Amino acid sequence: MPHDNEKIEYVLKTTCPAGSGIVAAVASFLSEKGCYISEQSQFDDQDSGNFFMRTRFHFEAGDQYAAVTTGFTDVAERFGMSWSLNNACAPIKTLIMVSKADHCLSDLLYRKNKGELNMEITAVVSNHQDLRPMAEREGIRFIHLPVNKENKPQQEQALIDIVKETGTELVVLARYMQILSNTLCAELAGKAINIHHSFLPGFKGARPYYQAYDRGVKLIGATAHYVTSDLDEGPIIEQSVQPVDHTMGPEKLTAAGRDTETVALARAVKLHTEHRVFVDGNKTVVFK
Repeated sequence: MPHDNEKIEYVLKTTCPAGSGIVAAVASFLSEKGCYISEQSQFDDQDSGNFFMRTRFHFEAGDQYAAVTTGFTDVAERFGMSWSLNNACAPIKTLIMVSKADHCLSDLLYRKNKGELNMEITAVVSNHQDLRPMAEREGIRFIHLPVNKENKPQQEQALIDIVKETGTELVVLARYMQILSNTLCAELAGKAINIHHSFLPGFKGARPYYQAYDRGVKLIGATAHYVTSDLDEGPIIEQSVQPVDHTMGPEKLTAAGRDTETVALARAVKLHTEHRVFVDGNKTVVFK
């Protein structure tokens, strides 16, 4: 949150069919409301015909948030615009889901504590007990939801209830090793981020780093994306890669993979919490 002598910053995200006059209309409206625009990014997707714009601003004299939210409706209707207005200083309420691997959770907690990630962790949810000590050391609520074929629908409903109860705005799958149902994916659309390894060539199934070693890969990486019902194929937010070579056995490849996973996931979470990501069909527009 800002100090007393700092102004609250807001982020206006707008999406609409591409056309002339959009930037001028938004800028003029904000100027009339006493806003100072400190950052603006825009993109015209010529394939989809959609226009995306992210505008960061503060009020120069007196907070006119209510006036902006009410008055901007007219601008939005004129251009057929979808929009959202967010307090850029407010931490995003985030629920983290884990299984047994601790590297992504540990990295997220570290970055949050260092002030790199503007989020409030509402809970850590896991299908195992292994990471309870890590969460509870930080004073974070840990919820154990063991999952099997018989109880999966009930446990997913319990997760939805937790999300609603805590006011969670973002769910991060930090190496959560369960496939989410189509129903849960639909419930969390646009507000759940997953991380998984990515190789050239691609390997699916068990022990991917051992498969990679057997094929002598020269490049490994990780992909952070929004969760959809298509397993590991949601809109990509961030990717991280690094070269590897023949001297690296499966254990070293796995260790290198952990690094790429933590980096890609942390960057994706940061981009989302700073309201820099727009979903554009099966891809994203990311203003960095």
